[in-house]
Amino acid sequence: MKLGHILSVLLSVSIVLYVVLSLYTPLTEVGNGVSVLLDEVLLPLPTKTTSMTVEESILMRKSIREWLSKPLTIEQLSMILWAAQGVVEDYRGWLRRAAPSAGATYPLEVYVVVGSNSVLVEDGKYLQAGVYKYDFRRHSMRLVVSGDRRLALWEASLHQDWVRDAPVSLVICAVYERTTSRYGERGIRYVLLEAGHVGQNIYLMATALGLGTVAIGAFYDDEVSKTISAAKNEKPLYIFPVGVPLTPHETSFEELQKTYMRLRR
Repeated sequence: MKLGHILSVLLSVSIVLYVVLSLYTPLTEVGNGVSVLLDEVLLPLPTKTTSMTVEESILMRKSIREWLSKPLTIEQLSMILWAAQGVVEDYRGWLRRAAPSAGATYPLEVYVVVGSNSVLVEDGKYLQAGVYKYDFRRHSMRLVVSGDRRLALWEASLHQDWVRDAPVSLVICAVYERTTSRYGERGIRYVLLEAGHVGQNIYLMATALGLGTVAIGAFYDDEVSKTISAAKNEKPLYIFPVGVPLTPHETSFEELQKTYMRLRR
C-alpha cells in the first residue's frame, strides 16, 4: 500500500508538472521590439512613424507593381497591419479598429505571405518565411504555414508577377456570416464596402512609409484559400503585394493645382 501510495503521488505530480510546463511558453526576444512565443510573433507596438501628412499620402497614393530587391522592415509591416485591422481604442471593452465596420461586426481576417529574407527584424535577422495570420487583439502574427509561398500565390493570382516579386503580400478574407447574421443579404454589401475601407488604409500607410502596393481582385479563390490555409468560412477578397517601389511616384500639390487650372479652362 505504501509503495502504491507513493506511485500514485508521483503520478499526480507528473501530471501537474506536464500541464504546467505545457502552459509555460518561453518568450524569445528577437530585437527591435519583436518577441516570439512559439508560433506567434509579437509585433512592434504602433507608434507615430512617418512625417507625411494625410493630404500628401492621398496625393502620392498610386498602384505600384515593380519592386526593388529589398525587404520590408518589421516596423513597416507592423504599421501596415495596424492600419488594416489594428485596434485604435478600447472603449469600455469594445475594441474599435482602424477601419469602419457595419455594426462593429468586423468580418475581415488578414493573412500575410512572407518570402525568404523579406522582412528585416534587425541586422542580419529576418522573419521566418511563411504564411501568418494577424491577431488584432495582440497586434501579433501567428504562423499558419512555414516556407516561402509566394510562387503558389502567384500561380493562384493568374501569374501576376508583382505578387511573385513582392517581399510580402496581404490577403484579406471575409467571414460573411459575422455581418449577414445581423443584416441579412444586405450584409454582403457591407462586407465588401469594409474591404474597400481596409484597402485604402493599406494604400495610404504604405505610401506614407515610402512603400508601394496594388489592390488585386483577380485570382482563383479556392487556390488562394489553399495557399494560405484559410479556414473554410474565410473567403478571399483582396491581395495586396507590398514592397519598396522600383520607381517611387513623385508629384506635388503645385503640379496638381496646374492640372486643375488647365481643366477649368
